[in-house]
Amino acid sequence: MAKRLTTVLCVCIAGFMSAQAQTASSPTPAQIVKARQASLEMSAVTFGAMKQALAGGTAASELGFQAHALANWSAALPTLFPAGTGQGQAGVDTKAKPEIWTNRAGFDAKAADYAAATAKLADLAKAGDTPGFTAQFAVVKKTCDACHSDFKER
Repeated sequence: MAKRLTTVLCVCIAGFMSAQAQTASSPTPAQIVKARQASLEMSAVTFGAMKQALAGGTAASELGFQAHALANWSAALPTLFPAGTGQGQAGVDTKAKPEIWTNRAGFDAKAADYAAATAKLADLAKAGDTPGFTAQFAVVKKTCDACHSDFKER
């Protein structure tokens, strides 16, 4: 009986400690906003570098890493906007419009369009299709701008 009670107690303590560790390591809303802002800035830098490379005649096959990184990031983008991280909520200024949370289905749809466009861009880079990549790059820009027009303060 004592052995069973000790085992149950150990399991309970381990569960409590695990819950405490998860709580202690969970990011604050302000940290989430800062991470979101940094990732958006990095995506803009990546996009700008690809634009310059294309203008300089770089082949799509040479832009695969950047295109793949942008596609991976865009798939995770909606998760960077959890409830409680809007303007006035996290203690950090943000350009995210309240419509991200009040029209979540619309935001998720625009984000899905962007993710699909960047995934196709990565596929075209992998295939070495420079003309297709260049055309798709314009589509990526358009889907990015479409989301910003509805969900980002200028």
